[in-house]
Amino acid sequence: MKEQTVSLTRVNGETEAQQLRAFLEAHGIACEFHGEALRNTHGLTIDGLGAVEIRVWLDQADEAQNLLIRMRKGEFAIDDESMPETEGADDAGG
Repeated sequence: MKEQTVSLTRVNGETEAQQLRAFLEAHGIACEFHGEALRNTHGLTIDGLGAVEIRVWLDQADEAQNLLIRMRKGEFAIDDESMPETEGADDAGG
């Protein structure tokens, strides 16, 4: 029996889709895209054109949904205070 995928969410455009894919894959969740082909050929993301459906494997759907909820709550946000300081970061190329 072939494994089944389920819809996780829809996003607008290739950029948002690739960002979400990278986030999910960093957490061990594979996904695939389904949707409007115009996002690839013309880069359109207007009024539903260019929408991308993100699908995950059924056995990873609960974990993916939980990650998505946590992400939307801002649990994975990076702020300036959590970034390590690097030597010379304030220098303007001198």
